[in-house]
Amino acid sequence: MPVVGISQPGGTYHLIELACPAEIPLRDVDPGQFVEISVPGRKFMLRRPISICDIDEQKNHLLLLVDAVGEGTRLITQVKSGDSLDILFPLGKGFSLPSSSKASPLLVGGGVGIAPMLYLARSIYRHSGEKPKVLLGAKNAAYLKGIADRFSEFSQLYLCTDDGTLGKKGFVTDHEIWQQKHSYVYVCGPKPMMKSVAHKVAGGDACVEFSLENMMACGLGACLCCVEQTVTGNRCVCTEGPVFKLEELTWLKQQ
Repeated sequence: MPVVGISQPGGTYHLIELACPAEIPLRDVDPGQFVEISVPGRKFMLRRPISICDIDEQKNHLLLLVDAVGEGTRLITQVKSGDSLDILFPLGKGFSLPSSSKASPLLVGGGVGIAPMLYLARSIYRHSGEKPKVLLGAKNAAYLKGIADRFSEFSQLYLCTDDGTLGKKGFVTDHEIWQQKHSYVYVCGPKPMMKSVAHKVAGGDACVEFSLENMMACGLGACLCCVEQTVTGNRCVCTEGPVFKLEELTWLKQQ
């Protein structure tokens, strides 16, 4: 896919906009699915898994939020407009949308886990006409400012940072929004954060789904490096996830 835009909204995050060929309509992509990107050059054999951040159906453009934390992702974020990236997509099982416009969903993204929440929020708004609540957390304001504005059109936005430089100071689990009732809760972020959320919502009647960020390689279920232990045994996150319901995971049984 040709790169039509790249920007750095803050921190080590990069937004890469790609033009998808007309014969591949992006309207068929589910929120929560991901892509595998071939690292430019010949040094890396394995692709890098990146969550689908947003989709522009009119332009048939794909937006990815890439955190340049390793050599592979740094090479990916060095592309320029006019370059091309080799993309394998759409992969994995995405989120399930609320069945009712009165579902009162809460979307929770931590760190680069905010990425899949953007397209999910857009999809829920388009599906129900109601703006879902979105809670985003990051280290500091630099990691949120450039991406948070994209949520404002179709969500009720709540922010928190570890150092208090934007929104409420503290973790996402410290936010007072948890005092409200939600029928659906969607979560993506570092595993310790997601486990904390799991324990926070345990015992409630909400439908809770987590998008796991296990280390991946092939993205096709062949290498088995992304396996997650579930109540029904080990399952590949790349093919049977990355989205799992709370009751499928063993987190509540772990100390």
